[in-house]
Amino acid sequence: MSRLRKNLIAGAVVTAIIGVNMPAVAGFAAREWHSYQINRDDYKARYGHWSFLDVPDEFKVNAIHAALLRTGKVLIVAGSGNNAANFDKGTFKTVLWDPTKPGQAGEFKMIDTPVDFFCAGHVLLPNGNLLIAGGTLRFEVLKSKVKRAGGALTVKNESPHITRQLHPGTLLAAPNGKLYRTTAHITVPPAEKIETGVPGKVRITPSETKVFAESVVEGTPGLFASPGGYVKYEIQGLTGREKKNLYAMGASMTLEKQDYQGIKDAYEFDPIAERYIKVQDMSEGRWYPTMTALPDGKVMTVSGLDTVGQITRDNEIYDPETRTWAPGPKRFFPSYPALFLLANDTLFFSGMNAGYGPGQLALRPPGIWDYRHDTDRLVKSPGGIGGVAPDEMEAFTPVPGLPEPELNETGASVMLPPAQDQRIMVMGGGPVGERQPGLPNATDRTAIIDLKQPSPHYVRGPNLSDPVRYPSAVLLPDDTVLSFNGSTDYRGRGDSDVLRAEVYRPQSNSFHEAAAPAVGRNYHSEGLLLPDGRVLSMGSDPLFADEANTIPGSFDQRIEVYTPAYLHNGEKQPIITDGRRMLTLGSRAGFKTSDAERIKEVRLMRPSAVTHVTDVEQRSIKVEFTRVSTGIVVTIPTNPALVPPGWYMLFGVTEKGTPSPARWVHIGGS
Repeated sequence: MSRLRKNLIAGAVVTAIIGVNMPAVAGFAAREWHSYQINRDDYKARYGHWSFLDVPDEFKVNAIHAALLRTGKVLIVAGSGNNAANFDKGTFKTVLWDPTKPGQAGEFKMIDTPVDFFCAGHVLLPNGNLLIAGGTLRFEVLKSKVKRAGGALTVKNESPHITRQLHPGTLLAAPNGKLYRTTAHITVPPAEKIETGVPGKVRITPSETKVFAESVVEGTPGLFASPGGYVKYEIQGLTGREKKNLYAMGASMTLEKQDYQGIKDAYEFDPIAERYIKVQDMSEGRWYPTMTALPDGKVMTVSGLDTVGQITRDNEIYDPETRTWAPGPKRFFPSYPALFLLANDTLFFSGMNAGYGPGQLALRPPGIWDYRHDTDRLVKSPGGIGGVAPDEMEAFTPVPGLPEPELNETGASVMLPPAQDQRIMVMGGGPVGERQPGLPNATDRTAIIDLKQPSPHYVRGPNLSDPVRYPSAVLLPDDTVLSFNGSTDYRGRGDSDVLRAEVYRPQSNSFHEAAAPAVGRNYHSEGLLLPDGRVLSMGSDPLFADEANTIPGSFDQRIEVYTPAYLHNGEKQPIITDGRRMLTLGSRAGFKTSDAERIKEVRLMRPSAVTHVTDVEQRSIKVEFTRVSTGIVVTIPTNPALVPPGWYMLFGVTEKGTPSPARWVHIGGS
């Protein structure tokens, strides 16, 4: 019997059942028909297939962050999981999943988690460790829930001889005598003594340490209005010279919303020992920071809400050799900015970020940042772009043409494959915050910029199938991009999750339908490529569970795995059986395979470290190769800005787009 005839008979049966038993059986029949459709071999060969990962209950966590490690295991980091009760109890979680272990679901393991990595930043280091830094110091308090007036203070120390520990609860008095207490422990370093060149004379520069303080009394009695800007707050309990040299400066104490605050803690996760290793703290607390690998193996760390809940522009650079931090060039970026390393060793801000504004477009233009030649200048005067002093813009070149720039929050950004083309694509997005008057809640826009052009600018790309914010975008070994999930409103309001998946093909500049996932995902969702060519999808943190927005939502802990069409096309995967693991830039290396004649392309793919649908790590690099009697010989590109040092997945890909299982290789300096 032909497949067409079978399908027609099945359809007739379903129609008959629905007709006799409407409406009770209609839903069941529709589900059965859908299940039949998506599990057909010809359907899978065209659209791919989604399946659920069977996660034991004790290993289900709120997946906030995910990273693919060089062991092939996936680190899933929840921290407190956006759960204030977990935060208050100090319950922080990390799960390590090994998909290579026997059984459909692989193997899971809980990892001791030292601090709340909820909304931290992360990046893979040259040695394969995952640097994870920042996280939550204090949960936000909405304006309606604020009980005590509070605000940010800067503690100053004018003595070069005194280091002072100030514990939580330290009292400070405003000029009118009202008392406020600090909410976190701080270490106040001594002032800096600077030689003037004149014998016996030095210049003292006071140290500055930020801390948040709140009123000792509840309600309006705790309000303090500073009429002239910053005023002096006196630290209680000090005497003598300490009282003179140590004090705080701040403005008003209000009952306005109090934002999340970030921690300074930094750790490396060792994929071999499978544990977190403490490294030097950052100078700044960071909540929602972005970390980008640099050509020398160091890491640029930007933005994030600091220890008092303000977006910091004091960027830092991490050195994995010494496990220490150094000041980076000062520059403002919105939180979780999509910041990509380009082949000319500059950084490109796509214009997209994952939240916490600001809403002023002039403060968040997409552009090219020449970070190596930027200077540490403070903005002290208005002017320039959006209040940024003109001299600060010298190292940052804005790029024009991005359509709908007011909808740049919670969208996706990817470096299109291959990375040598230096093209960045943005997808979807929405307005800053929950909504903005006169603006749609989401967009179906895509836009592409070719950064190899003399005067690069964005051009509009093909539209997504639906307007979405929070779309995931994952590079695949066949030089395509899988775009999936998202919602048409803020955090899935109004039951607005979109069950969609589509594949973008750069060569034709077009999207093509893929099998739809079963789980809708919005805020706090992520997707990443696995070494076997499948895609992992997890997370979702809706505000509400119903269309009327009356039932509070809960974090979706289900995990889906997408098997692309290239693994259902009937072609056997090519297999790379042996070869060197340690490679250098510009080197040639042989890999054994009996499938050399079938391999059309070779790709190096950097593993993902993703959160809030932001993944600046993933990139796919074209590798030149020749065929020999025993397999293939590849030639690694020479540019460390194109191929940052670290571990990569090496894929061989056939004419039909079927990838080999990845072989892990390490790329070091030349």
